[in-house]
Amino acid sequence: NSSDLSPSSFTLASIPGLETAHSWMAILLCSFYIVAVAGNCAVLLVVKVEPSLHAPMYFFLCMLATIDLALSSSTVPRALSFYWFNSSQISFGACLLQMFLIHTLSAVESTVLLAMALDRYVAICHPLRHAAILTNAITAKIGLVAVLRGVLFFLPLPLLLLPLPFCSSRELSHSFCLHQDVMNLACANTTPSVVYGLTAILLVMGLDAILICLSYLLILKAVLRLALWKERLKAFSTCIAHICVVLTFYVPLIGLSVVHRFGKDLAPLVHIIMGNIYILVPAVVNPIIYGVRTKQIQRRIM
Repeated sequence: NSSDLSPSSFTLASIPGLETAHSWMAILLCSFYIVAVAGNCAVLLVVKVEPSLHAPMYFFLCMLATIDLALSSSTVPRALSFYWFNSSQISFGACLLQMFLIHTLSAVESTVLLAMALDRYVAICHPLRHAAILTNAITAKIGLVAVLRGVLFFLPLPLLLLPLPFCSSRELSHSFCLHQDVMNLACANTTPSVVYGLTAILLVMGLDAILICLSYLLILKAVLRLALWKERLKAFSTCIAHICVVLTFYVPLIGLSVVHRFGKDLAPLVHIIMGNIYILVPAVVNPIIYGVRTKQIQRRIM
Protein backbone atom coordinates (compact mmCIF):
# COMPACT_ATOMS: atom_id res chain seq x y z
CA ASN A 1 0.00 0.00 0.00
CA SER A 2 3.02 2.31 0.25
CA SER A 3 3.70 2.29 -3.50
CA ASP A 4 1.84 2.86 -6.74
CA LEU A 5 2.79 1.32 -10.09
CA SER A 6 1.57 4.38 -12.01
CA PRO A 7 1.74 7.55 -9.88
CA SER A 8 -0.54 10.33 -11.04
CA SER A 9 1.69 13.22 -9.99
CA PHE A 10 4.73 14.48 -8.08
CA THR A 11 4.96 17.44 -5.71
CA LEU A 12 7.37 20.23 -6.57
CA ALA A 13 9.67 21.37 -3.77
CA SER A 14 8.90 24.36 -1.60
CA ILE A 15 11.16 25.92 1.01
CA PRO A 16 9.94 25.13 4.54
CA GLY A 17 9.06 28.31 6.39
CA LEU A 18 9.29 30.53 3.30
CA GLU A 19 5.96 29.71 1.65
CA THR A 20 4.87 33.33 2.14
CA ALA A 21 7.88 34.51 0.13
CA HIS A 22 6.94 32.52 -2.97
CA SER A 23 5.63 35.61 -4.77
CA TRP A 24 8.96 37.41 -4.31
CA MET A 25 10.84 34.35 -5.51
CA ALA A 26 8.56 34.24 -8.54
CA ILE A 27 9.32 37.89 -9.34
CA LEU A 28 13.08 37.21 -9.10
CA LEU A 29 12.81 34.07 -11.23
CA CYS A 30 10.64 35.84 -13.79
CA SER A 31 13.12 38.74 -14.01
CA PHE A 32 15.98 36.35 -14.76
CA TYR A 33 13.83 34.54 -17.32
CA ILE A 34 12.95 37.80 -19.12
CA VAL A 35 16.64 38.76 -19.26
CA ALA A 36 17.52 35.30 -20.62
CA VAL A 37 14.83 35.43 -23.31
CA ALA A 38 15.68 39.00 -24.33
CA GLY A 39 19.44 38.38 -24.43
CA ASN A 40 19.30 35.15 -26.43
CA CYS A 41 16.68 36.51 -28.85
CA ALA A 42 18.90 39.57 -29.39
CA VAL A 43 21.84 37.31 -30.25
CA LEU A 44 19.72 35.33 -32.72
CA LEU A 45 18.40 38.52 -34.35
CA VAL A 46 21.82 40.19 -34.61
CA VAL A 47 23.42 37.15 -36.25
CA LYS A 48 20.50 36.84 -38.65
CA VAL A 49 20.56 40.44 -39.90
CA GLU A 50 24.35 40.96 -39.89
CA PRO A 51 25.99 39.27 -42.94
CA SER A 52 29.49 39.60 -41.46
CA LEU A 53 28.44 37.25 -38.64
CA HIS A 54 27.41 34.43 -40.99
CA ALA A 55 30.32 32.23 -39.92
CA PRO A 56 30.61 28.91 -38.02
CA MET A 57 31.51 30.58 -34.71
CA TYR A 58 28.32 32.64 -34.71
CA PHE A 59 26.16 29.80 -36.03
CA PHE A 60 27.32 27.77 -33.02
CA LEU A 61 26.48 30.78 -30.84
CA CYS A 62 22.96 30.76 -32.32
CA MET A 63 22.65 27.05 -31.50
CA LEU A 64 23.73 27.83 -27.93
CA ALA A 65 21.16 30.64 -27.66
CA THR A 66 18.39 28.38 -29.00
CA ILE A 67 19.27 25.63 -26.51
CA ASP A 68 19.28 28.10 -23.61
CA LEU A 69 15.88 29.43 -24.68
CA ALA A 70 14.44 25.90 -24.92
CA LEU A 71 15.96 24.78 -21.61
CA SER A 72 14.74 27.77 -19.61
CA SER A 73 11.31 27.73 -21.30
CA SER A 74 10.81 24.05 -20.47
CA THR A 75 11.27 24.69 -16.74
CA VAL A 76 10.74 28.31 -15.67
CA PRO A 77 7.05 28.77 -16.70
CA ARG A 78 6.08 25.66 -14.72
CA ALA A 79 8.09 26.88 -11.73
CA LEU A 80 6.40 30.31 -11.95
CA SER A 81 2.95 28.70 -11.86
CA PHE A 82 4.06 26.90 -8.71
CA TYR A 83 5.36 30.02 -6.96
CA TRP A 84 2.57 32.37 -8.07
CA PHE A 85 -0.49 30.10 -8.04
CA ASN A 86 0.65 27.41 -5.59
CA SER A 87 0.28 24.78 -8.31
CA SER A 88 2.65 22.29 -6.70
CA GLN A 89 1.50 19.13 -8.50
CA ILE A 90 3.07 18.00 -11.77
CA SER A 91 1.73 14.95 -13.57
CA PHE A 92 3.89 11.85 -13.94
CA GLY A 93 3.98 12.13 -17.75
CA ALA A 94 4.78 15.86 -17.69
CA CYS A 95 7.54 15.24 -15.16
CA LEU A 96 9.17 12.56 -17.33
CA LEU A 97 8.90 14.81 -20.40
CA GLN A 98 10.45 17.74 -18.57
CA MET A 99 13.23 15.50 -17.25
CA PHE A 100 13.97 14.23 -20.76
CA LEU A 101 14.10 17.78 -22.16
CA ILE A 102 16.42 19.06 -19.42
CA HIS A 103 18.96 16.26 -19.77
CA THR A 104 18.77 16.09 -23.57
CA LEU A 105 19.18 19.84 -24.03
CA SER A 106 22.09 19.84 -21.57
CA ALA A 107 23.76 17.11 -23.62
CA VAL A 108 23.18 19.07 -26.84
CA GLU A 109 24.65 22.20 -25.24
CA SER A 110 27.71 20.23 -24.12
CA THR A 111 28.24 18.98 -27.69
CA VAL A 112 27.89 22.50 -29.11
CA LEU A 113 30.47 23.79 -26.61
CA LEU A 114 32.82 21.06 -27.82
CA ALA A 115 32.18 22.11 -31.43
CA MET A 116 32.96 25.72 -30.51
CA ALA A 117 36.23 24.57 -28.94
CA LEU A 118 37.02 22.76 -32.21
CA ASP A 119 36.26 25.98 -34.10
CA ARG A 120 38.70 27.92 -31.90
CA TYR A 121 41.36 25.21 -32.31
CA VAL A 122 41.12 25.25 -36.12
CA ALA A 123 41.00 29.06 -36.25
CA ILE A 124 44.20 29.42 -34.19
CA CYS A 125 46.20 26.32 -35.11
CA HIS A 126 45.18 26.00 -38.78
CA PRO A 127 43.88 29.44 -39.81
CA LEU A 128 44.43 28.93 -43.53
CA ARG A 129 42.31 25.76 -43.53
CA HIS A 130 39.53 27.10 -41.28
CA ALA A 131 37.14 28.04 -44.08
CA ALA A 132 37.69 24.72 -45.83
CA ILE A 133 37.28 22.56 -42.70
CA LEU A 134 34.32 24.29 -41.03
CA THR A 135 31.95 25.09 -43.88
CA ASN A 136 28.31 26.02 -43.34
CA ALA A 137 27.28 22.49 -44.37
CA ILE A 138 29.64 20.92 -41.81
CA THR A 139 28.36 23.32 -39.15
CA ALA A 140 24.75 22.29 -39.84
CA LYS A 141 25.70 18.60 -39.69
CA ILE A 142 27.44 19.15 -36.34
CA GLY A 143 24.24 20.73 -35.00
CA LEU A 144 22.19 17.75 -36.22
CA VAL A 145 24.63 15.27 -34.68
CA ALA A 146 24.47 17.18 -31.38
CA VAL A 147 20.67 16.84 -31.27
CA LEU A 148 20.69 13.16 -32.25
CA ARG A 149 23.42 12.42 -29.71
CA GLY A 150 21.46 14.03 -26.89
CA VAL A 151 18.22 12.26 -27.79
CA LEU A 152 19.78 8.81 -28.23
CA PHE A 153 21.77 8.95 -24.99
CA PHE A 154 19.04 10.37 -22.73
CA LEU A 155 15.80 8.94 -24.15
CA PRO A 156 16.31 5.72 -22.09
CA LEU A 157 16.24 7.69 -18.80
CA PRO A 158 12.44 8.24 -18.66
CA LEU A 159 11.86 4.80 -20.21
CA LEU A 160 13.78 3.15 -17.35
CA LEU A 161 11.70 5.05 -14.77
CA LEU A 162 8.37 4.42 -16.46
CA PRO A 163 7.73 0.86 -15.10
CA LEU A 164 9.04 1.54 -11.56
CA PRO A 165 6.70 1.68 -8.55
CA PHE A 166 6.91 4.88 -6.51
CA CYS A 167 6.55 5.42 -2.78
CA SER A 168 3.76 7.38 -1.17
CA SER A 169 6.18 10.28 -0.58
CA ARG A 170 6.57 11.95 -3.97
CA GLU A 171 8.00 15.34 -3.06
CA LEU A 172 10.84 16.44 -5.34
CA SER A 173 13.91 18.42 -4.29
CA HIS A 174 13.49 21.08 -7.01
CA SER A 175 10.78 23.08 -8.73
CA PHE A 176 11.36 20.92 -11.82
CA CYS A 177 12.10 17.24 -12.57
CA LEU A 178 15.60 15.77 -12.74
CA HIS A 179 16.46 12.11 -13.29
CA GLN A 180 18.22 11.42 -10.00
CA ASP A 181 15.60 13.35 -8.04
CA VAL A 182 12.72 11.31 -9.50
CA MET A 183 14.68 8.05 -9.30
CA ASN A 184 15.25 8.48 -5.56
CA LEU A 185 11.47 8.35 -5.00
CA ALA A 186 11.12 4.88 -6.53
CA CYS A 187 10.37 1.91 -4.25
CA ALA A 188 12.28 -0.63 -6.31
CA ASN A 189 15.77 -1.58 -7.47
CA THR A 190 17.06 1.43 -9.41
CA THR A 191 20.51 0.00 -10.20
CA PRO A 192 19.94 -0.13 -14.01
CA SER A 193 18.76 3.47 -13.98
CA VAL A 194 21.69 4.57 -11.79
CA VAL A 195 24.27 2.78 -13.96
CA TYR A 196 22.84 4.02 -17.24
CA GLY A 197 22.42 7.61 -16.03
CA LEU A 198 26.02 7.77 -14.79
CA THR A 199 27.30 6.13 -17.99
CA ALA A 200 25.39 8.58 -20.21
CA ILE A 201 26.70 11.60 -18.31
CA LEU A 202 30.29 10.33 -18.45
CA LEU A 203 30.10 9.50 -22.17
CA VAL A 204 28.54 12.86 -23.07
CA MET A 205 29.39 15.65 -20.60
CA GLY A 206 32.47 13.93 -19.19
CA LEU A 207 33.97 13.08 -22.58
CA ASP A 208 33.14 16.55 -23.94
CA ALA A 209 34.87 18.21 -20.98
CA ILE A 210 38.02 16.13 -21.54
CA LEU A 211 38.09 16.94 -25.27
CA ILE A 212 37.54 20.65 -24.59
CA CYS A 213 40.49 20.65 -22.17
CA LEU A 214 42.59 18.80 -24.75
CA SER A 215 41.72 21.32 -27.46
CA TYR A 216 42.79 24.19 -25.21
CA LEU A 217 46.06 22.47 -24.38
CA LEU A 218 46.77 22.32 -28.12
CA ILE A 219 45.66 25.95 -28.53
CA LEU A 220 47.92 27.04 -25.67
CA LYS A 221 50.82 25.13 -27.20
CA ALA A 222 50.27 26.87 -30.55
CA VAL A 223 49.92 30.31 -28.92
CA LEU A 224 53.15 29.94 -26.96
CA ARG A 225 55.00 29.32 -30.23
CA LEU A 226 54.29 32.91 -31.30
CA ALA A 227 57.25 35.22 -30.91
CA LEU A 228 55.61 38.34 -29.46
CA TRP A 229 53.51 38.53 -26.29
CA LYS A 230 51.16 40.92 -28.07
CA GLU A 231 50.46 38.29 -30.72
CA ARG A 232 49.94 35.63 -28.03
CA LEU A 233 47.44 37.76 -26.14
CA LYS A 234 45.58 38.68 -29.32
CA ALA A 235 45.30 35.03 -30.39
CA PHE A 236 44.20 33.74 -26.99
CA SER A 237 41.76 36.63 -26.42
CA THR A 238 39.50 35.13 -29.09
CA CYS A 239 38.97 32.15 -26.74
CA ILE A 240 38.11 34.05 -23.55
CA ALA A 241 34.37 34.27 -24.25
CA HIS A 242 34.15 30.55 -25.00
CA ILE A 243 36.14 29.64 -21.86
CA CYS A 244 33.74 31.72 -19.74
CA VAL A 245 30.72 30.04 -21.34
CA VAL A 246 32.23 26.58 -20.74
CA LEU A 247 32.80 27.40 -17.06
CA THR A 248 29.27 28.82 -16.79
CA PHE A 249 27.88 25.51 -18.06
CA TYR A 250 30.09 22.95 -16.31
CA VAL A 251 30.51 24.56 -12.87
CA PRO A 252 26.75 24.58 -12.05
CA LEU A 253 26.44 21.08 -13.58
CA ILE A 254 29.18 19.72 -11.32
CA GLY A 255 27.82 21.63 -8.33
CA LEU A 256 24.32 20.22 -8.81
CA SER A 257 25.72 16.68 -9.20
CA VAL A 258 27.73 17.05 -5.98
CA VAL A 259 24.65 18.30 -4.11
CA HIS A 260 22.63 15.31 -5.35
CA ARG A 261 25.34 12.79 -4.48
CA PHE A 262 26.56 14.10 -1.14
CA GLY A 263 24.13 16.81 -0.02
CA LYS A 264 21.13 14.82 1.19
CA ASP A 265 21.43 16.44 4.63
CA LEU A 266 21.66 19.98 3.25
CA ALA A 267 18.82 22.43 3.64
CA PRO A 268 16.14 22.32 0.89
CA LEU A 269 17.05 25.91 0.00
CA VAL A 270 20.50 24.73 -1.21
CA HIS A 271 18.95 22.19 -3.61
CA ILE A 272 16.48 24.73 -4.99
CA ILE A 273 19.12 27.46 -5.46
CA MET A 274 21.58 25.07 -7.14
CA GLY A 275 18.84 23.80 -9.46
CA ASN A 276 17.81 27.30 -10.50
CA ILE A 277 21.46 28.30 -11.04
CA TYR A 278 21.96 25.28 -13.29
CA ILE A 279 18.89 26.13 -15.38
CA LEU A 280 19.02 29.93 -15.53
CA VAL A 281 22.59 31.21 -15.08
CA PRO A 282 23.97 29.94 -18.43
CA ALA A 283 20.90 31.27 -20.29
CA VAL A 284 21.31 34.70 -18.65
CA VAL A 285 25.11 34.98 -18.74
CA ASN A 286 25.97 33.53 -22.18
CA PRO A 287 24.52 36.37 -24.32
CA ILE A 288 26.06 38.92 -21.94
CA ILE A 289 29.50 37.32 -22.29
CA TYR A 290 29.38 37.25 -26.08
CA GLY A 291 27.79 40.70 -26.20
CA VAL A 292 30.66 42.15 -24.17
CA ARG A 293 33.43 40.23 -25.97
CA THR A 294 32.20 40.55 -29.58
CA LYS A 295 32.44 44.06 -31.05
CA GLN A 296 30.26 43.20 -34.06
CA ILE A 297 27.40 42.15 -31.77
CA GLN A 298 27.90 45.25 -29.60
CA ARG A 299 27.73 47.61 -32.57
CA ARG A 300 24.70 45.93 -34.10
CA ILE A 301 22.75 45.98 -30.81
CA MET A 302 23.55 49.67 -30.38
